[in-house]
Amino acid sequence: MSQPTIQVPTREIGADDPVPGVKNVILVMSGKGGVGKSTVATNLALSLKHMGLKVGLLDADIYGPSIPTMLGVSGQPMSDGKKIQPLERFGVKLMSIGFLLEDAKSAVVWRGPMLHGALLQFLKDVEWGELDFLLLDLPPGTGDVALTLSQKVRSNGAVIVTTPQEVALQDVYKSVSMNQKVGIPIVGVVENESYFVCGNCNERHELFGAGGGQKIADFAAAPLLGQIPLYPEIRKWGDAGVPVVLFMENYDIDRSGYHDTHDTMANIDLEYGAALAAIVIESVARAATEPPWA
Repeated sequence: MSQPTIQVPTREIGADDPVPGVKNVILVMSGKGGVGKSTVATNLALSLKHMGLKVGLLDADIYGPSIPTMLGVSGQPMSDGKKIQPLERFGVKLMSIGFLLEDAKSAVVWRGPMLHGALLQFLKDVEWGELDFLLLDLPPGTGDVALTLSQKVRSNGAVIVTTPQEVALQDVYKSVSMNQKVGIPIVGVVENESYFVCGNCNERHELFGAGGGQKIADFAAAPLLGQIPLYPEIRKWGDAGVPVVLFMENYDIDRSGYHDTHDTMANIDLEYGAALAAIVIESVARAATEPPWA
């Protein structure tokens, strides 16, 4: 099926930009760990790819890389002596420190300068080529990685991921505040683990409270892009390296063995696939011309 023509915005690219062939750079981040940044990043990347765009995904969490598992990718990237060739899965170009570890269970024990150097190498020394979007899956916190990115690459902005409970919000507020201080626009907010629908009674249960995502969106003066429910299939297929948006209609994959997952996912009342990607594109264009805290 042919894809409709999409007007892709383009960021301002400086002479020393490490990824000059990338039209848009989006940071997926949160001040809190364990809120689902990698789940959002992988599914958003594949949603953008599903729309016919050229997409890359950089796992910027050096200490806790998740992208190899969530996309079912392993193996060492090759180099021609000048550039590192990214791995590829489902048509998305990928780079992660996890691809370079001999043992996936071994720890990366680096201080700030080494972390800074590795991140810049993943940007400028990887053959990303011409991309419409490069998504960066950032680690939790407000430290070296986010500061390095704010100084070295002009991003379109950040997608902030949170869960509804207050203990998460307190850290996510800090992430938003840091972005405002260093001049990174907030594209929008995604609330993960928003609610659970019981398979027996079909009732909606807000296990971690309600309204947290909207609070962050209000604080950031940015849109709430969506609320992701607690569905077992999201976890199941993420662990299996097959993100759930691959079950969208017309996605060209072999669904044998996936049972009724596609039908189940179709019932999620979240604009989480192509619609979420479309909202992000629109929000990127808005953030480029209207800084959220202006």
